[in-house]
Amino acid sequence: MKKNILFVCLGNICRSPSAEAVFKHLVEKKGEEGNFFIDSAGTSAWHAGEKADARMRRHAKKRGIELTSISRKFVPEDFDRFDYIIAMDRENMDEMKRMARNKNDLDKLHMMTDFSQKFNYHEIPDPYYGGDEGFELVLDLLEDANKGLLEHIKSS
Repeated sequence: MKKNILFVCLGNICRSPSAEAVFKHLVEKKGEEGNFFIDSAGTSAWHAGEKADARMRRHAKKRGIELTSISRKFVPEDFDRFDYIIAMDRENMDEMKRMARNKNDLDKLHMMTDFSQKFNYHEIPDPYYGGDEGFELVLDLLEDANKGLLEHIKSS
């Protein structure tokens, strides 16, 4: 059965589009892209309609990962469209919890780091105001956590 996955951060230009692209890359490598619909959004509309941050796209491209999504705002109707809604940090998780309409909505919410296998972070840090090492760290964390997410979905 096809699973719909939504990754969410604040502006939807660094972390969540990277999580989306990393997960797409992972399932494509496994030949399982037909089993998923994968998207990303932000809890704010500050960057709606924009491509992902150029620095993030550049770092991902070095890993063979293309960030092609266009930023959009998370809306309550996303609870109806997605099976898993994955927050990059606690602040955005709390915002989506406030938007949840019922227990079913809340049950779809997860932290990206809940699926980490080798890293011990509680959130995916925002690399926007930092240097190259921050973007590389985010990609490392997302590659790890997305492997765990895929294993979780397959075992559920």
